[in-house]
Amino acid sequence: MKFTLTGRYAGYSVDTLRKDLVSGVIVGIIAIPLGMAFAIASGVKPEYGIYTTIVAGILISLLGGSRFQIGGPTGAFIPILFAIVMDYGYENLLIAGFMAGVMLFLMGLFKMGALMKFIPRPVTIGFTTGIAVTIFSGQIAGFLGLSGVEKHEYFIDNMKELGLRMNTLNGYALLTAGISLACILLTPRFVKKVPGPLVGLLVSTVLAALFFDGQVATIGSTYGDIPSSLPALHMPNVSLDNLLHLWKPAAIIAMLGGIESLLSAVVADGMSGDRHNSNRELMGQGIANMVTPLFGGIPATGAIARTATNIRNGAFSPLSGIFHGVVVLLVLLLFAPYASLIPLASMAPVLMVVAWNMSERKEFAHVLKTRSGDSLVLVITFLLTVFTDLTTAVEAGLVLAVVLFVKRMSDTLTVSKVLPDPADKHAKAMPHMVYEGHDCPQISMFTVEGALFFGAARYFENTIMETIHDKPKVLLLLMNKVTFMDTTGERNMAELVKHFQAHGGKLLVAGIQKQPLEVLQTTGLYARLGESSFFEHTGEAIDYAMKHVDTHKCQGCKHLAFRECAELAGAASAGRVYDGKPHGAAQKKVPLGV
Repeated sequence: MKFTLTGRYAGYSVDTLRKDLVSGVIVGIIAIPLGMAFAIASGVKPEYGIYTTIVAGILISLLGGSRFQIGGPTGAFIPILFAIVMDYGYENLLIAGFMAGVMLFLMGLFKMGALMKFIPRPVTIGFTTGIAVTIFSGQIAGFLGLSGVEKHEYFIDNMKELGLRMNTLNGYALLTAGISLACILLTPRFVKKVPGPLVGLLVSTVLAALFFDGQVATIGSTYGDIPSSLPALHMPNVSLDNLLHLWKPAAIIAMLGGIESLLSAVVADGMSGDRHNSNRELMGQGIANMVTPLFGGIPATGAIARTATNIRNGAFSPLSGIFHGVVVLLVLLLFAPYASLIPLASMAPVLMVVAWNMSERKEFAHVLKTRSGDSLVLVITFLLTVFTDLTTAVEAGLVLAVVLFVKRMSDTLTVSKVLPDPADKHAKAMPHMVYEGHDCPQISMFTVEGALFFGAARYFENTIMETIHDKPKVLLLLMNKVTFMDTTGERNMAELVKHFQAHGGKLLVAGIQKQPLEVLQTTGLYARLGESSFFEHTGEAIDYAMKHVDTHKCQGCKHLAFRECAELAGAASAGRVYDGKPHGAAQKKVPLGV
């Protein structure tokens, strides 16, 4: 019996195994300095970033919904994780990470992956750029080798701290950081396959050790030696009090993790031609974030840059991501003592370059140039991310985006009084046909276009009520362009029905679409109006309306709004014709039957 692989491993062979191994090794080497740097910037020990890279990286690749996704700690998490460590401590960070994992898993389980796509782009650009500014500014002290710098939660306080400590600038640290930065920027220009951050760390570390040993702070001198093994399983001390205090930061971690992972998966799809499963991806991310804290790791998500590198180096299946985690594990087991020698000044440029690359500066400028409501959402989200915290920024950005969306949607609703245009071969109802001296006193026709929802329903009702002063016998609503109706829109329509029925009038509806019709049927307004009040075509509705007018009032009427009016008006208007123009002006003769 021949064994064949299916699904994400279909067509697997020795050659594809080699490709996965090569890409896994390359991405694993890149992930090591990034994992440590992200951990340090988040306010925890560097080894916790390595643990995250190993555990979460393997689980996300194994269980996620993308063939090429590389998971691990990312820069996007730095501000929120640092704030949690400052306010609650490292142990509670593990609990918040576990809770975020549960939330992500449930989001995937209940198929909420598609909902992540509805977060407005200005909000994501705003907080991503704000995070980039926070990360970059947070590395200035390390780049300059400043000593005695206390880390604060807020940007302004950190900037003041830098100003106060500027006199402690360390020339050796600045030189080390400069060498590291130069290597990071120049390496891709000459050797594209070799990761710049790794070259920067190696070269600057060796030079610092040879020429000014002991003059710059290192990982070992600041955080102690990095252990050469994974820690034992440890269950965080979870209590009801912790859960109540941490649900909000946990929700932000889950939301941010979901956005980053699905965005990374979309990028991977675009580069590979593959298609990811968003709900499976969220569930895989959730499981990874539930397991990682048990090994002391910090929250993880899909890493866009590492995922892209994985694809560029020929990855074929999720095994490349698993190999990437194994490579980091082997490096931890074999070379951990050497990692302790890395100067902190060498790490700072790594994160500065990450911040620069994730800043989305071109997208930021593009949205800003529109000078629209989106620009306002972008700027407010950005400023709040930098000067307050990510939670406040995202909440404010989403609320403002929703308000602007409602405003825009309400502006799209148009309600116009209309009459048939005889110049049109289909006698289409048009607003320009209604003017002084040409408007039927007994039948009022309105076209309604757009979404009839809570943001525009009052405008819909008021426009009609303010336009009608003579209490017409029939109100005809042409609703073929009403795309959506909610219960507020139905309620305002019901008020119109109540008003007209109270005065013995009748409300007719022509061309209503499926969704608004279902709303009227569900609420009972359809039954209240009666099936006979609904028409598929405008002409049918007009014919029905003409049968319910008071013919006595038509005698002598000079408006002649409809083609039937000349006959109903009687002898006083027998010589007139229906052409939709002011009577008394030069008019083109049109037969009465038109």
